[in-house]
Amino acid sequence: QVQLVESGGGLVQAGGSLRLSCAASGRTFSSYAMGWFRQAPGKEREFVAAISWGGGTTYYADSVKGRFTISRDNAKNTVYLQMNSLKPEDTAVYYCAADVTSGLWVGVPNYWGQGTQVTVSS
Repeated sequence: QVQLVESGGGLVQAGGSLRLSCAASGRTFSSYAMGWFRQAPGKEREFVAAISWGGGTTYYADSVKGRFTISRDNAKNTVYLQMNSLKPEDTAVYYCAADVTSGLWVGVPNYWGQGTQVTVSS
């Protein structure tokens, strides 16, 4: 079992920045990949970014590439999502997810956090 707890969401003006954190517990954090998803009102949940077990490989949705950065600190059992140049269309509930199938991201998370709201005002 893996427990995930997100934090860092909030209200920010367009062009601003936020950093989300996701603290994991329950399994050896450095053994599995992590990802971020988001879900806006009335829309399906979508992939945002992912990172391999050691941080050497990252993946991004085209919509956030160049603006968002995913990273992890295995000593702190935490994954981060640094979000810069935020746009109103980034408004959503952001979820972290764990893919424990292997150390690489295969795109099918096994565990989810409860989500944190990010609202970007224009």
